[in-house]
Amino acid sequence: MNIRIITSILVGTLLLSFTGCKKELTTSSSRDVPESAIYTDVANIEAVLNGTWAYMHEQFFTYANPGYTTILRTSDAMGNDIAVNPNKYGYADAYAFNGANNQSRLEAVWTILYKVIDNCNNIIAKTDAASGSADKKAQVKGQAYALRANSYLNLATYYQFTYLKDPQAKAVPIYTEPTVASTNGKAKSSLEDVYKLITADLTQAETLLAKYSRTAKYKINIDVVHGLQARTYLNMGKWDLAAQKAGEARANYTFMAPADYYLGFNDLKNNEWIWGQGQTPNQSNASYTFQYLDVSSEASGYYSFMADPNFKSLFDDNDIRTQLFAWDGWPGREGFLRYAKFKMRQDQTGDIVLMRSAEMVLIQAEGFARNSDLSKAVQYLNELRTARRADQFVLAGKTADDVINAILIERRKELWGEGFSLSDILRTQASVQRSAYVDDKGQPKLVTIVTPDGKTKTVQAEQHTTLRFPDKTAFKPNSPYYLFNIPQLELNANPLITN
Repeated sequence: MNIRIITSILVGTLLLSFTGCKKELTTSSSRDVPESAIYTDVANIEAVLNGTWAYMHEQFFTYANPGYTTILRTSDAMGNDIAVNPNKYGYADAYAFNGANNQSRLEAVWTILYKVIDNCNNIIAKTDAASGSADKKAQVKGQAYALRANSYLNLATYYQFTYLKDPQAKAVPIYTEPTVASTNGKAKSSLEDVYKLITADLTQAETLLAKYSRTAKYKINIDVVHGLQARTYLNMGKWDLAAQKAGEARANYTFMAPADYYLGFNDLKNNEWIWGQGQTPNQSNASYTFQYLDVSSEASGYYSFMADPNFKSLFDDNDIRTQLFAWDGWPGREGFLRYAKFKMRQDQTGDIVLMRSAEMVLIQAEGFARNSDLSKAVQYLNELRTARRADQFVLAGKTADDVINAILIERRKELWGEGFSLSDILRTQASVQRSAYVDDKGQPKLVTIVTPDGKTKTVQAEQHTTLRFPDKTAFKPNSPYYLFNIPQLELNANPLITN
C-alpha cells in the first residue's frame, strides 16, 4: 500500500540532458549538501523551492508532455476552439477524448503535481526550525503554501466534476506531511476537504507574502496569491470573493497595448502578465509547448493547435485579435485556420504565461454577473473589450444569462491557448461545443489559400475531426470523458485510492 509516485525531489539546480525519443531531466543539489543538512538553513530550503519550481516546468516525460504545460495543453485540446491537426504530432488523443489510454501523460500530470506537493510539505514542515531571517522564512513558506495550493487546485479541477455539482464527491488524496518510503497511500478526500486545504493554504500565503517584493515574475508574490484565490473562489461559486481577489490581483498590471498582442505571447516583461515561467536557451524545456501552439513560425515543429473556423465568427471585425487569423497554404496544413497568437522567439524559446490581468478582469465580470450586478459586470467586460478595440457589449434588453454567456465567450476569445478551455467546461457544467464548418447545403465551406510559391488556391476548410465522444454519443455536460484518469501505476501501488 506504499505510495509509488509521491517521492521527494530535493533539487536546487536542474541540469538538462536529452536522450532517445524522450527529453530527460537530471537533478542535483546546488550546494552538494547532504540531505540531512538541506533543511537546517533557509537558504538551502529556498534552493529546494527553486528546484521544485524548475522541476515542475522543465521535467519532460515525452515530447508530448513538456512539464506543467502538459496540463494546460491537454485542457486546450479537449475544449471547443482548437482543432488539432490529425496529421501532426501532439495531443490528438486528448482532442479525441482518448486520453485515458495515454499512460505516459497520466503519469506525467499526476507525478508533477504530487511531487511538487511533497516538496512543499517538506518546506512547510521544516522551515521554522531552520536558521535564517524571519523575512526569508516567511517568503519561502508563503511561496510553498501557494505552490501546494496550485497543485491541489489543478487536482480538484481535473479529477472530479465541479465543486458546485457536489462538494462531497471524492476527488483525490490529500497529503500535508512529508512522505517517506514507508508512507502508506490514502483514500480520496472530498472536494470540500480539498478546497478547505486550498483556501487555508492561500490564506497562509497571503499573510506570509504581504511584505515580500519579488525580483522576477516566476516568483509567487501576493498578486499571484490573490489570482489563485480568485480562481479558487470562482470554482466554489463564491462570486463576491472571486471578484474582490481578482481586482486585487490585477491592481498593478495594465492591459497590453494593441500592438503588443501580435508579439507572440512569449515575454514575461509584458505588462499584462502577473505570473509566468521564464525561458532561456539554457533552460528551455517548457518552451517546447510552442511547438504545438505556434502555427505561424517556420521554426515551429508541429503546427498541431489550429483554430476551429467557427471560432473566428465569435469576433467582430474591429477586434484587434481578428488579425491573428489566416488560412494556411502550406502542404500538410492546407485549409487549416491558423491563429497566430503564440510565436517562439528567434532563439526558439518562449516564456510561459500562467496568469494575466485579462483573466482577472473577466473573473471580476463573471463574479458580478453571477451576483446579479449586471451593470458592474458589463463595466468590467467592456473594459477588456475596449483594450482589444472590440465592439462594446450593450446591456439594454439583456438578461443575466446573456451577460454571463458573453463573459464566457470572451474568456474563450481572450484566453485561447492558455489552458482554460476544459477547466471552464467542467466548472460551468457545460458541454463541449464543436460543430461542422459547412455552408447552407451542409457541404464543407471553401476557402482561398496562398501556397508557398505565392499562388492562390481554393480548398475545403479543415475543421474539427472529432464531434462526438469515442462511444459515438453526443457531447454532454459532466461526462466522465472530461475527467483526467489516475495513472494505472498509482492505482496498483495504492489500492485505497479507488475508495
